[in-house]
Amino acid sequence: MRGNRRTGLARSLRRRSTDAEQKLWLDLRDRRLDGLKFKRQVPIGRFVVDFVCAEQRLIIEVDGGQHSRPADQSRDGERTAELEAMGYIVLRYWNNDIIENMEGALTDILAALDRPGQEPPHPIPLPAGERGRGGKGSAES
Repeated sequence: MRGNRRTGLARSLRRRSTDAEQKLWLDLRDRRLDGLKFKRQVPIGRFVVDFVCAEQRLIIEVDGGQHSRPADQSRDGERTAELEAMGYIVLRYWNNDIIENMEGALTDILAALDRPGQEPPHPIPLPAGERGRGGKGSAES
């Protein structure tokens, strides 16, 4: 039942996205950022994250002013540590950082993925013979 509750929460959060989340989503959706597939408001473990690129194990969180309180910052730090322990890179941006400096945020996101020894993402679009085959290299929906 918990999974269903998180899925419902994720749907609700997608409908109530902040202006900053909507703006960032316009640059992340449909593989617009370097051919990377992002999803928004996705349940991971016991959390619902703002954006995730599963193939690169990257999470992007966009925080509003409510995250500036010490108790919330502590909770966010614990959340980040738990997600990193699962093998994710977690990037956090304030709403105003996204609104005022989108290009800087996108550059920062790409820089976080520039990891030596990292296998590049699959080609976009996938070769015709690999579309919809399932397993490694198939496109996720």
